[in-house]
Amino acid sequence: MIHQNYLIIKTPMNSLLFLLTVLIWGATWYAIEFQLGVVAVEVSLAYRYAIAASLAFSWCLVTGRSLRFGWQGHRYFLLLGLFLFGLNYLSAYHAQIYISSALNAIGFSAMIWMNILNARLFFGTAIAPRTYFGAALGMAGIVIIFWPEVNSISLTDTVLIGAFFSLLGALLASVGNMASQLAQQRKIPVLAANAWGMFYGAILNGGIALALGRPFNFDASPTYLTSLLFLAVFGSVVAFACYLTLLGRIGLERAGYAAVMVPVVALILSALLEGLQLEAHLLTGMALAIGGNFFILARKSRL
Repeated sequence: MIHQNYLIIKTPMNSLLFLLTVLIWGATWYAIEFQLGVVAVEVSLAYRYAIAASLAFSWCLVTGRSLRFGWQGHRYFLLLGLFLFGLNYLSAYHAQIYISSALNAIGFSAMIWMNILNARLFFGTAIAPRTYFGAALGMAGIVIIFWPEVNSISLTDTVLIGAFFSLLGALLASVGNMASQLAQQRKIPVLAANAWGMFYGAILNGGIALALGRPFNFDASPTYLTSLLFLAVFGSVVAFACYLTLLGRIGLERAGYAAVMVPVVALILSALLEGLQLEAHLLTGMALAIGGNFFILARKSRL
């Protein structure tokens, strides 16, 4: 008997985790725009993760989750702070100084390929051919969506610097994903790991700010404050808890596909909030991205 296709993220919880990750992170690219300007990038990130760590620690304490770990646990937390809550976002924020949020989202979506290759490198994970094909469909969709913008740019120093920082951020985030996978394999709870990782990320960004002589000023404007709180609460605490939990449940390469879907959400938000016209190439690109999403997350049962 031939069974119907079924999703690898087949449980309602996995589907909810994936949906929340994509929707929240899709909105963060828009929010980051309001963080650039008055306050230095390093200082804004220190504020963001200080708030996020405080909330995560508080939640763990209220819900009775232990925050006591030995040096072995803190080694993973330091890696998370360095790669997942520190240098990767420092690169992403700097990229958005030089290029648009759309191009930055494209660059960061390369994390799916980096996750697949790093999973193979670090864990010896076998890569199914359909995973490559589904990821290729998704990436092709992203390129089609943003092709007019990509096609109109010139390879100036500014664009090259922005592209470098964007891809560097994706690579650093992928290494952070490997650290989270290792921590989960050692049964370290995701929320506690995130709390400590964000704590170390706040210290790292604050230390970089001090080393560079950045002033710890603050922008009290509603746009800066609202975007900071959104990025700290939802973009950091909620989204990372969802994504890293999903990563532990369905694997690096499939969880990483969220990086391909995030720019699609960013595009939809731009159409709703900024009046972007949904032209043919945009709809075609979204169809490919969603189709690749289904293909990489679904498989056919054996006879």
